[in-house]
Formats: sequence, C-alpha cells, structure tokens
Amino acid sequence: MTPSYAADVIVVGGGLAGIVSALECLRGGQRVILVDRDRPDRLGGLALWAFGGMALVGTPEQQRMRIPDTPERALRDWLRFGELAPNEVWPRRWAQYYVENSRTEVYDWLRQEGVRFLPAVNWVERGLYGEGNSLPRYHVVWGTSQTLTRCLIAALQRAGAEGRLTLLHEHRVQSLEYSGGRVVAALAQEVASGRELRLQAANIVLAMGGINGSEEQVRAHWLPERAMPAQWLNGAHPFADGQLHHWLQEHLSARLTHVGEMWNYAAGIPHPQPHFPGHGLSTIPCKSALWLNHRGERIMAPLVTGFDTHDLCQKVAALERPYTWALLNWRIAVREFALSGAEHNQRIRDRQWLPFLWETLRGNHRLVRQMQQESPHFLVDASLSGLARQMNALTGSADVQAELLQASVDAFDANFQRGASLHNDDQIRRILHARQWRPDRLRTCRPAPLQKKGAGPFIAIHQQLITRKSLGGLQTDLSGRVLDAGGAAIPGLYAVGEAAGFGGGGAHGKRSLEGTFLPACIMTARAAVRALLQG
Repeated sequence: MTPSYAADVIVVGGGLAGIVSALECLRGGQRVILVDRDRPDRLGGLALWAFGGMALVGTPEQQRMRIPDTPERALRDWLRFGELAPNEVWPRRWAQYYVENSRTEVYDWLRQEGVRFLPAVNWVERGLYGEGNSLPRYHVVWGTSQTLTRCLIAALQRAGAEGRLTLLHEHRVQSLEYSGGRVVAALAQEVASGRELRLQAANIVLAMGGINGSEEQVRAHWLPERAMPAQWLNGAHPFADGQLHHWLQEHLSARLTHVGEMWNYAAGIPHPQPHFPGHGLSTIPCKSALWLNHRGERIMAPLVTGFDTHDLCQKVAALERPYTWALLNWRIAVREFALSGAEHNQRIRDRQWLPFLWETLRGNHRLVRQMQQESPHFLVDASLSGLARQMNALTGSADVQAELLQASVDAFDANFQRGASLHNDDQIRRILHARQWRPDRLRTCRPAPLQKKGAGPFIAIHQQLITRKSLGGLQTDLSGRVLDAGGAAIPGLYAVGEAAGFGGGGAHGKRSLEGTFLPACIMTARAAVRALLQG
C-alpha cells in the first residue's frame, strides 16, 4: 500500500521560489509539505550558488545615487528589450507587475527579513544601441544569494517549528492526481529506495525550476532559426530537466510557452571541482579583453559584455568551433575578471567589507592566481608566442598561429599609437561609455595597449557557451494559477519562479534586463500564495 501524507499545500521544489512559497503559506496558517529532490544541505537549489544580483526599481540606493527611475520607464525598457509582442498578454502583465512591485514585494520584504544590499547600483544590459536598461538597476545582495537563501531557510524553519512543515528531501514528484475537477494530490518517489508516496492537499505549488539543466531538453527546444553550438557547459541545476512540465502538458493540458527562449551566457569555463557532470562556471567577461575565434582572430564586430548577453550568445553559437578565447593581460584581469556566483565571490559572500574594498581598489590578484592554479582553461604566459603554444596544447590542435595572434594584438594596440583623439574601435568606445558610470569605472580599466609595458603577463581564457535559465514555462495568470490550453485556470494548481517562466510562461520575452530572476522567484511565489490563501 502506498504511504500517504496530507497537508493544506504541497510545494514541489526547494529552490528560492519554493522556499518563499512554503514560508508564506506557513505564515498564512497552512500545513505544508515541501518536496525537494536534493540533499538537505542543498536546500535552496541554484540560489545557494547564485551571485545575488537583483534588478529593482525605485530603491533608496537608486535615490541616493540620483537615478531617476520609475516603473513606467522600467516597463518601456523591459518590453522593448524583451521584444514582447502585444498579443503576449500574460507575459506583459507579469512584466508590468514586476516593475510596479519590485520595491515593495522584494526590496522592502527582504529588508524586513534581515537582507542588505551593497550601496552601489550597477548598470548592466544597456543594449547594443541603448535599448536595454536605460538606467542602472542592478543591486547586489550583501552576502550573495547564499546569505539570502539561508536567511529565508531559517525563517522557514522558525515558521514550521510547530509541526506544520514536512520537509521531504531527496524525493521527486513524478505526477499529479486530478479528481472532481481539480488537482488533489501529488505522487512522489523517494530517490534512493524508489518508494512511492501519495501527498494529498487542496493546493499544489509547482516550483521545480526550468529545463536548462538537461542537455536533451535544451537541444529539443533550441529554436531552429538560431545557430546551436555543438556543445556547451551546464550552468543550470542538474535537476531542472523539464519532465514534470511535459507530464502536465500531456495529462492536464497545461499550457507550456516560450520554452525555446533561454538565458544562457557566452563565456563559461569548466568548473575546476565540478558538482555534477558538465558543470560550468560563468565568467563575467572582461570588457577590455579581446574576443578571439578558435584561430586567434579577433571577432568583429567586437564583443563587449554589459550590453546584450543574448546577442553575445548568438554570435558565439554561430562560430565555426564551439568555443572562443578571451585575450587579456594581468592588469586587466585583476581589475575586471570575475566569476558569477557565491562560490568565487568570498569577500561579498562572507561579508568581509575591508578585504572587499581593498580588492576592488587594488585588484583581485587572489582570484586571478586561484584560477591560474586551478583551471587548465586559464592560461598565463609572458609572451604571445608562448601563449599560442599553450592554447594549441589545450585544444589538441595547431589552430592558433603565433603570427596571427600577434597581428590581432598589434592591430588593436595601433589605436593607441594615433593618440586618444584618433581612436576608431567600437570596443574602446563602449569601454569609455561604461566608465562614465562610477561603479563601472571601478571595475573597468582605462583603455590601453594590451602590450603596455608592465601590464603582463598575457592571459588566454578558453570559453564556451553555458546554459543558465529557461525564460519560458507553464503559463500563469497574475494569481499564479496554471492555465490550460484553452486559457482556463486548473483548479488547485499554481506555478512560481522559473517553472512559470518567471511569470506568465515567459515574462522576459527574448531577453532579460539581468538580475530579474531572483526577484521574480520571490514575487511570483508571494503573489501565488496570496491568491491561494484567499481561496
């Protein structure tokens, strides 16, 4: 006989959206079963590893920096950059909900929970031609997303201290039970033993993430009009495999939309100590580095991060080989090189204020040396010819000719021989533009020749496209209710976070303004629970 558990609400998935859903349900007096596939120490999912950047509108940090942001301006940026069509009703409504409520639903709420932010607001995703973020909106959690997640887990445990919370770690929900015109139960399996459980509840909240942790799913949903690289790294959670999404589509006629829209990154490297097969780290590409193809030729037009991540990925995916090289020197690396996530941002993660300031002002030599020692994809050499030999040894080829590499560098450095008034390089123009904003100036070198005396040694980083987020998912209304193929809500069933395409089955459209994922997990979860409690 299949063992049975009963509660008021079942939450499927223990990432940030699932934790917030369970927490808000407990605070609303509900009995909750939270089902998560991972180990207890990994409760929090990808949010435990994330950096913690948040796109927020109308915050005190923006006001202190005299950034005149408004929800109306943010919405114009969002719709234009995401290319959301007028008939994409629910995604557009969720986009509007986000910009109008990020201050109260995320910023103010997290402050009440004890979460703090760095004082500087960063300017990312400006758009290739200014069609992205028209103002700085990127806020960084002090302590990274790891601190935020652990803070909310602690709140969850306090809220469930009276026995109203059941945590089922290392269990997987495989299907749902539908009876009497509504969802009434979830059928789960214990991962280790295969034992099946029946979890009964009046309401079920789906927070199981997206599809980008599965190479098979990524390939199956890659849009045919876009170039697909031969290989990539996995920067998503390996349990984000889309299986429950497709079960819901097949058996409950749940509407799945925008699944081919993905938020990937163009400059991943294999994790030196991988947590799972294919695990990658996303580098924050240095603005001052030259992007080269597999032969060591500069990619034209020049690729510069901070403007359009979607465009970077498309250009990299269309190359002859599924990798690029970032060519830079030590001077650039210590100022600009960074890795996304909590793991390699220990000064922010561990809230070490003085060391963080020191490394920001004096250069992060510690991280650069760490990658030199740990990663075979991070090559360092005193000469370009020596670097070319290392690049070829890594790829097992003779693709990079030292003479061609030297020519690529000489052509760039020639810009500086003519004097500052005669620069004519799009990368230099974009760097100078980025440096106009003070926080970006701290992390972006003044343009200079790569062969500048004393700036060495040279560095080459072997980069690949890396998957991250699914921008599509189960379509939901503003109450978080999952909609069927006819547009009607499926009674008793809600979806939040990435499982819902961050709201409406694809609130971002084709592009994110960056930093919108963690806040959308929180906002969709809180909105769904409010509707659930109101019945």
